[in-house]
Order: sequence, then C-alpha cells, then structure tokens
Amino acid sequence: MNASSPSALADHVLERLFTGARTANRFVARPVPDRLLRELYDLVKFGPTASNLCPARFTFVRGPEAKERLLRALDPGNVERTKEAPVTVIVGWAEDFHLRGPELFPGRPDLVAVHAGDERKEARREVAFRNSSLQGAYMIIAARALGLDCGPMSGFDPEVIERDFFPDRKTRVNFLCNLGYADRAAQFPRLPRLPFDEACALL
Repeated sequence: MNASSPSALADHVLERLFTGARTANRFVARPVPDRLLRELYDLVKFGPTASNLCPARFTFVRGPEAKERLLRALDPGNVERTKEAPVTVIVGWAEDFHLRGPELFPGRPDLVAVHAGDERKEARREVAFRNSSLQGAYMIIAARALGLDCGPMSGFDPEVIERDFFPDRKTRVNFLCNLGYADRAAQFPRLPRLPFDEACALL
C-alpha cells in the first residue's frame, strides 16, 4: 500500500459501524441531547451528493406533542418502538433543492437551469429521492459512529406526515429512523445476508 494512502479502519470500528451493529427495535429510557444531533448532522453533511446539492432535510422529532402527531401516521407495528425512541428522524427531501446550487456549487452557475421547469419535475424528484436516500444512509452510519442505535423504517402514511410537518409541501418524506440507545435484550437474532457471489459481479 502506498505510504500516503489511508489505512483501513480498525476491526472494532468496523464492528461498531457494520458487523456488530443491529437495527434497534426497542429503546431504553436514555435521552439524546440536542448537541449530539447537531454533531450528527455535522458529519452527515460531508457525504457526497450529486452536484453537492444536498437535497435531504432532517426533522428531529423529540418533543411529546410532535411525537404524538407523528404516531398518527405510523402503521401499528411501528408505534411502540417509536414511542420509546427519544428521537425519530423524518428523512425528507426538498422539492426546490436545486435553488441552492449557486451557494453549494458556485463553479456550476448552470445548475439551477439544469433542474428548473415543469418539464424537469419528475427528473428533479428522482435526483432528490435518490440523493436523500444516500444522505439518510450516511446518517445511520454517522449515528452509529457517535454511539447511537438506529431503527430505520417505512410503514407510515406520507400524506399525513407531509400535511402535519411540511404544510407548504416543499419537503417530501423519504423514510423515518428512530434514534437512541437500544434495549439489547429485545434484539432479534441476526438474519442472514446474501453472499458475495449471489449479490455481486466482477466484470
């Protein structure tokens, strides 16, 4: 390996982020301070997105009134775990993300025009959804790195969430993720994963 190349992360770090990390289904009663949520985003924001346009928007639902509003939108199987979680993140994406182009990629003055117009609406949404999904994944890895456990989930009514939390309809919901400290006793056994030869190709 070139002496200037970065070395691989230590095994205990990879275990924290991947091999030993588990989806949190239940949580213990331990709060997540706002400073940690700010630290979390300050890591997430460095993950790459197309043209650096950063379409994801993160709404950290942690107060009781906001949590009750969110619970109304959930499928029954997600209610108890979300009640227990000290924070639930609405990972959304901004409809007008491209308007931040001059600020986020000043070397590309054409970016607003590239994505503008009604005829580009569906393509613009595809870019926003794909890249906000990436940013949501960065959030999960960053949260694990900071010692938090994550419970990403679908199983909700997006219309209810968008009506209650984004009434101007400029933000759309992608997925939800509970954050906190897992109740280890409530974890399910780890399920199998596909082996390399079934999931990958070397061409």
